Amino acid sequence: MLPLILGMALWWGAHFFKRLAPQARADLGKGGRGLIAAVLVVAVLLMIWGYRISDGPYWWGASAPLKGINNLLVLAAFYLFAADGMKTRITRHVRHPQLTAVSLWAFAHLIVNGDLPSLILFGGLLVWALVEMAVLGRAAPWVPPAGPFPIRKEIMALAGAVIVMLVVGLIHTWLGYNPFGG
Repeated sequence: MLPLILGMALWWGAHFFKRLAPQARADLGKGGRGLIAAVLVVAVLLMIWGYRISDGPYWWGASAPLKGINNLLVLAAFYLFAADGMKTRITRHVRHPQLTAVSLWAFAHLIVNGDLPSLILFGGLLVWALVEMAVLGRAAPWVPPAGPFPIRKEIMALAGAVIVMLVVGLIHTWLGYNPFGG
């Protein structure tokens, strides 16, 4: 469990370093980006490793209906991620599409994974994304994108989300976690 918690702490710390210690971050200059990126890679690796080796109480598990809800939320999360990169119409209404996507993704995983390691990993990422949105929301006023929003981009974002969903689903199945079955 310790590697999982350490990975989560590094993830939070790396993301909030600029706000918690602005002078220290500024002193790192442009090279600080690489350092922060490296810390984030280590954080992700620790979270993956820690999650795979951790054990704890088990409160609920996946069922076919919960997997269906999970899959719809994850598809919406992938769409929001794609929509942010393509600046589709939804980005006019959602201030932080990528963080909203992380929130949906994490919540979806909590629905089907009712054990302590999942609560730490997905709950920690959900809370991080919500806190990050609150912090960013206070930092600067929001100016929504004005458009135009070509239908071509909407279709590409949706198609990309479906393709990524299928690929991620196949990878999950290959790893032994069937996200599509009952």
